[in-house]
Amino acid sequence: MTASPAPGPRRGVSATGVVTATGGLALLVWLVWGRVGEIVADVRQVGWGLTLVVVLGGLRFLLRAAAWRLCLDPPHRLQLSDAFAAVICGDAIGNLTPLGPLIGEPAKAAFVRGRVALTPALTALAIENVLYTMSAAAMIAAGMVTLLVGFQLPANVRGLGEGAIVATLALFVLALWMLWRQPALVSRALGVAPPLRKHADRARRMEAEIYTFATRHRAALPALAAAEIGFHLLGVTEVYLTLWLLNVGGPLLLNAFLFETANRLINVVFKMVPLRLGVDEAATAGFAALVGLPQKTGLALAIIRKVRMLAWAGAGGILLVREGLTSRARSVQFPSPD
Repeated sequence: MTASPAPGPRRGVSATGVVTATGGLALLVWLVWGRVGEIVADVRQVGWGLTLVVVLGGLRFLLRAAAWRLCLDPPHRLQLSDAFAAVICGDAIGNLTPLGPLIGEPAKAAFVRGRVALTPALTALAIENVLYTMSAAAMIAAGMVTLLVGFQLPANVRGLGEGAIVATLALFVLALWMLWRQPALVSRALGVAPPLRKHADRARRMEAEIYTFATRHRAALPALAAAEIGFHLLGVTEVYLTLWLLNVGGPLLLNAFLFETANRLINVVFKMVPLRLGVDEAATAGFAALVGLPQKTGLALAIIRKVRMLAWAGAGGILLVREGLTSRARSVQFPSPD
């Protein structure tokens, strides 16, 4: 006989999600009001290049997927195609929901649960995210130093840049301290809460594997570094291509680097806003003015980036639906013939 799968937990839309999405949409409408014609003209000017922008976004996902695979401990293995699909799905969930990485990252591990056990997949994801965070912080700091040295900035913006540099240095100091002391922060926190105490031992093992990863996988470190650096280089390439297609003047490579740096910072600050709706456009337009470019250039850059995000979010949605149908089919039990 046929056994139907158990229904999953019901999920409601949080008030925070509604507020952030509504506020971002209102800000976006205000920004584009009266500029729709200019924006459409800019998107048309990019033309065939929009396909390349989307492809570059896919290559970035591929590098993150490759880095995740390198962080898996033997004997666990994950096909690159499976990791790639999981990264796309996790990014879609993270971008479309206000909880961002709190849901998106575990969703990647859940997507490949039939290929790799959940605990090693989550541990590898945590390690890869630590490496990505450190590389993104280094890039933000480099961009802020370049901005402070090469441009005349308002006092409040200069203070923000200096604060970002200090925060990055503090992050690296904290990381070094944690590698040295190896504090059991998560497992101790779980041990304090009675309902979660049963997970403390597993969390402690995961923490130990994260702290000792570099010593256990020295041979993988160069490839991991190349994957994370390549991710950021492709981001700069995407911005460079977009600026070139928009016929923007000035030092294209420098501007592309600075815009991608600003994009990393926007992602960090506004991660909880779905698709960074409105705030990405406003911040990128304002940043364009800081580097001596028209605000409409920054707005066009953010809109084109949004098209790329929506394209891959759509791909992630299709993969999630397909995976759900596949899982449902696997859960159906057919009687064996007599």
